[in-house]
Amino acid sequence: MTYQKPLLVRRPRQSRPPLPRSADRCFPPMDYSPNQAATEIWDGLQSDPLARVRFHRVAEATVLDFGVETPGSIQAGVLLARACMGGLGRVSVVPCDPASYGVANAVCVETDSPRVGCLGCQYAGWPVQSDDYFAMGSGPMRLLRGKEKMLIEQDLGDKGSDSACGILESDKLPTVSAIDTIAGDCGVAPKSVTVGVAASTSIAGSIQIVARSVETAMHKLDDLEFDIRSVISATGSAPLPPPAERGNTIAGIGRTNDAMLYGATVSLWVDCPDESIEAILDKIPSSASADHGRPFAEIFAQYNHDFYAVDPSLFSPAVVAIHNLRSGRTFTSGRMMTEILRESFGT
Repeated sequence: MTYQKPLLVRRPRQSRPPLPRSADRCFPPMDYSPNQAATEIWDGLQSDPLARVRFHRVAEATVLDFGVETPGSIQAGVLLARACMGGLGRVSVVPCDPASYGVANAVCVETDSPRVGCLGCQYAGWPVQSDDYFAMGSGPMRLLRGKEKMLIEQDLGDKGSDSACGILESDKLPTVSAIDTIAGDCGVAPKSVTVGVAASTSIAGSIQIVARSVETAMHKLDDLEFDIRSVISATGSAPLPPPAERGNTIAGIGRTNDAMLYGATVSLWVDCPDESIEAILDKIPSSASADHGRPFAEIFAQYNHDFYAVDPSLFSPAVVAIHNLRSGRTFTSGRMMTEILRESFGT
């Protein structure tokens, strides 16, 4: 599985000021259900042979194999990433400059609801574990579970859905006990659960992981106690690495993380005082970490493949630009590292 930062122990936060009027428009309507939207994104896949997605029934739940027993597809990866954001983002695979990125394609993300779409849905903050199964869980089903500190602090939930839709990063399809765990934690019947599954070494799995450029920036901002409610819109791009050898999860982890750490570029549109940005700007990109500057597989091995031992400040995009709507100023920090991308991708 690909790393998502450990949930940090947070200090109690002071009450936040009212949202600026411009920010009121960045959230989905009150009756919008990310779980329902995610499920609808996958409608029609069963009859689309080009998507190369296989449907299964496990404990009455609908399980979509995007890249475990099937190679998946580019289309499947885009739909997996869109559903992971609860329908609150646009995802595309586009050409990029191989001289800069080491590969010829990148995954681009746009969202006008980064707090809900990225932190509320896309962040892989749920280690789904049962007696015979483990996977990192993401997607809007986390909103129904609602147990993560970040979701509680941000008052994020999905009250308009009686069904759960999520993504499991794994090279195995979920078992009956895993489905029962998801259904129980989300407070729905197993038949109301829909999950998509893909390995990090698959086409679709690589795309949905690399589509997290904005999400990593948002999570870093939240760790730095920046008021993420002031983030109005966001875009991000990161190189799409060639999938690692099937079954070589460590290599898949290395390539997808390197795409983010050394090749991802994120732009954020915010409405806040300039001083709030200046206070944390140089702490946002991955270059803020002492571990920065080596392929992630090498860093990971140094810490005996223990994610919790790696410096959490490493897990961020390579470059972040912040456009302040209030002052008209732009702030930029970070740098790309093409040679590390080439070394990691084998290009």
